[in-house]
Amino acid sequence: MATYVLPDGTELDLPAGATGLDVAAAIGPGLARAALAVESDGELYDLSREVPPGKIRVITGDSEEGREIIRHSTSHVLAQAVTDLHPDAKYAIGPAVEDGFYYDFEVETPFADEDLERIEARMREIVEEGQVFRRDELSVPEGLELFESQPYKREIIESVDEAEGAAGGTVSVYRNCGDGDTEGEPELRFVDLCRGPHVPDTSRLGHFKLMRTAGAYWRGDASRQQLQRIYGTAWESKKALAEHLHRLEEARKRDHRKLGVELDLFSFPDVIGSGLPVWHPKGGLVRRIIEEYSRTEHEKAGYEFVVSPHIAKGDLFTTSGHLTWYRDSMFPGMELEGAEYFLKPMNCPFHVLIFKSRTRSYRELPLRLFEFGTVYRYELSGVVHGLTRVRGLTQDDSHIFCAREQIVPELESLLGFVLRLLRTFGLGEFEATLSTRPEKYVGEPADWDEATDALEQALRSQGIDYVVDEGGGAFYAPKIDVHVKDAIGRKWQLSTLQVDFQLPQRFDLTYAGADNKEHRPYMIHRALFGSIERFFGILLEHYAGALPLWLAPVQAEIVPVADRHLDYAAEVAEALRTAGHRVDVNDHPETVGAKLRTARLQKIPYALVVGDADVEAGTVGLKTRDGEDERDVPLDSLLERLARETAEMA
Repeated sequence: MATYVLPDGTELDLPAGATGLDVAAAIGPGLARAALAVESDGELYDLSREVPPGKIRVITGDSEEGREIIRHSTSHVLAQAVTDLHPDAKYAIGPAVEDGFYYDFEVETPFADEDLERIEARMREIVEEGQVFRRDELSVPEGLELFESQPYKREIIESVDEAEGAAGGTVSVYRNCGDGDTEGEPELRFVDLCRGPHVPDTSRLGHFKLMRTAGAYWRGDASRQQLQRIYGTAWESKKALAEHLHRLEEARKRDHRKLGVELDLFSFPDVIGSGLPVWHPKGGLVRRIIEEYSRTEHEKAGYEFVVSPHIAKGDLFTTSGHLTWYRDSMFPGMELEGAEYFLKPMNCPFHVLIFKSRTRSYRELPLRLFEFGTVYRYELSGVVHGLTRVRGLTQDDSHIFCAREQIVPELESLLGFVLRLLRTFGLGEFEATLSTRPEKYVGEPADWDEATDALEQALRSQGIDYVVDEGGGAFYAPKIDVHVKDAIGRKWQLSTLQVDFQLPQRFDLTYAGADNKEHRPYMIHRALFGSIERFFGILLEHYAGALPLWLAPVQAEIVPVADRHLDYAAEVAEALRTAGHRVDVNDHPETVGAKLRTARLQKIPYALVVGDADVEAGTVGLKTRDGEDERDVPLDSLLERLARETAEMA
């Protein structure tokens, strides 16, 4: 007998050789119908495979693992459909990715939209056929022979470690076969190189849609063959697919690049260069409001403000380690006066120098330095994306120098500060990733472990759900990345906290302790918004451009009914401006309806219509962008309402 331990600790005994389906069926018939695979001690197995004893979990389609299996299985169906329609096609790789999948092909003619329609139709035929996914293990020579006409598959097989191959290493393949209803061996329809697992048969798929095509270099290498990539999405149900497509449509409407143009906030002139935005007056105003709020809150929290240059000698970045570990992401150096200078990729080395500029005492710790510092990253043009991936970015950057015993309380306080500020902007659903020591790192493992433990304690103190990203830390420190969910459920990575003991060592930082001896400080890196540019783009998409009153560049637009009402409109505007509100008067020679439509398209919170009765009574007609419509609102009442809503923030 084989003993399996269920997630609740219950033990399940089955005959040796039990398959994944046997395990699921033993738990319950409903679970057996819903099962896609079984996990045993962290390893996934097809339902048709023998599952070794261990801690098990049955994977269903409504889990992240289940969706990944569905998407990867659907990518195999895509590859089969393409090779059915294009027999000479060479197929490369087809992984599951976030919310979908893709597959790369070498074909004579690039795919067009009508090709996607034909391919999707063929995929649905394959699904209807209920083809079985059958797993086989082959030796490396057998795999090379099987994929004799498929160069990309052969290259993958050849990349299997030579020692492993010489010792009898194997590769796994999945064959799509007929449904098995016919007598004898079912007909082979398609075969692919794959680790698996897959759904039992293609009838378990079907809730998918092909989205678009793109070019993609083999292995991501621009010197290699350019392939044609087909992207798709796949889900466990018709409802889940429909909800995803709705989210995509919402995302298109909320695209900050589109809103930036429509609302006249920022632009990306070609003559400046990729990933380098210019901020228009309205966008610059919102940015200033964000920065001023952040400065005020940092001042209350005991931060001291510093400023550092945009460029420095390469010696600084050699000492910090950036030229060793980060050079590919830096702009090329420039020769000036016999030295090589670089645009700064990060602010931290400058803040370290500020700490080092004089003797420090334990009484000064924790020393919290803060800067809105613009840094430069040489992002490849293919990954630059609006404000969310730029080459010049301004970080709300803080570096905190503290003693060892201050690390945990400082991190707990700091994380609470970060979450409070993000909530002010209407972002309230948080998750976190704790990234640990990578393969390439500097320092001692014991120091890494201590820093990682401190970060984990901070996460627990704030009650944030988190996952551990083993090996995902920067070369010099472990870190916490805070993720937020926006209004349509997308996750964005924002704030980062890192405990660093390397830069204090590399720059030989010390402070005088209470014992009059020199001690090495710890250093915490923290970017609250990540970057102002990216945060601005996320906020635009979160609010679909309709920023809350306290952030809106124009809070109220006054709409005079006729020219004779212009003087009163100016009086209302002056009263609102005196009270600290941002106001425009639309004096264009248009109809009231056209002016109100413009205010609505510009996402202005309030349109204030003034006519003859308002002039006499000292009132306004109030129309909100949410559809509220109220007449004869006294000016004093309006001022009270605006003051109250502005103070409420998010």
